Amino acid sequence: MSQTVVIIGGGVAGLSAAGRLRDFGYDVVLIEKESQVGGYVKNWYKVFPDFTPGSEIVDRLKQDLRGTEILTDCSVEKIEGAAPNFRVTTSTGKEIAANAILVATGFRHFDATFKEEYGYGLYDNTITSIDFDAMLKQKQVRTAAGKIPKKVAMVHCVGSRDQQVNNNYCSRVCCTNSVKVSIGLKELLPDCEVFSLYMDIRVFGRGYEELYRSSQEEYGVQFIRGRLSEASEQNNGSLLLRVEDTLTSRPMRLTVDLLVLMVGMCGNSELSEVAGLKTGVDRFYETAHQQYSNNASHRPGIFLAGTATGPKAIVESITDGRSAAADIAGFLATSAPMNGMNGSSQGRFAAMELSNLGGRT
Repeated sequence: MSQTVVIIGGGVAGLSAAGRLRDFGYDVVLIEKESQVGGYVKNWYKVFPDFTPGSEIVDRLKQDLRGTEILTDCSVEKIEGAAPNFRVTTSTGKEIAANAILVATGFRHFDATFKEEYGYGLYDNTITSIDFDAMLKQKQVRTAAGKIPKKVAMVHCVGSRDQQVNNNYCSRVCCTNSVKVSIGLKELLPDCEVFSLYMDIRVFGRGYEELYRSSQEEYGVQFIRGRLSEASEQNNGSLLLRVEDTLTSRPMRLTVDLLVLMVGMCGNSELSEVAGLKTGVDRFYETAHQQYSNNASHRPGIFLAGTATGPKAIVESITDGRSAAADIAGFLATSAPMNGMNGSSQGRFAAMELSNLGGRT
């Protein structure tokens, strides 16, 4: 008898896990609440550090979904039973018998309207990094009045490392994302002045530091270590920024045509009650152990992957999805027989599969 894994969430973590589980021979049902799989990445212009189009990444992961049952415009309403005999009920009324479940529901972007002093939702030329990425994708960066901007400011850590909104953690990708979109802007509009207002620069991944340096040396992006205290709209629609330069401890003023808020990641814990999952102080899902069991939840048979457990870069989410698939294979090898194999022989089967696939990307 074959075994079934239900994956909740069709972003890059869910897609990568589904592809690997199919390689292992499991039946997979992928549930996505949106009309298409791919999560946020499918909409993004290009991703750091190599400027690969987001759609290319999603298309590559979708190639491994052969035989996967995909339910879109669908959410999970109920999870009953215990491992390895779960019953998942969807919003469409479909009931799915599952031996294991993977929660890969991703994150929510911080709601920038909570930072009223920046003017998002009040001023036409205060936008978020999501809005700005869409402009770059269309190669049409314009002010609300349709003019080509001459000065643009990027504000880091909007909704991250901020006690006022109860988000004390770093979202990890905002600094590098700011560097990436600044380069994209300079490539599109070479004469535009770009200012990056940061608390600290945290570019931790392979190639990220080089990208940061390149943005200054080759593209002329200006980095100002300062806190934006307030933005106010001028008569011509431009924005006057009041900034504290934290290196010199002096106030400064800066007038820009566009203000881009680099919004951070927030926990998407809508399944916590349905799935019986715990959330941490950061409101992301809590894993069984941060060090050696970070794809397992506290509930046996329910696993976690991607940004459901905290901020991650795209490559980390893909790797985390594949890691979760390996954990699920190990769990199922010892919890229920498959096609007449006992737990021991299936464990050897899973181990061989993991070894054979170890070099694949």
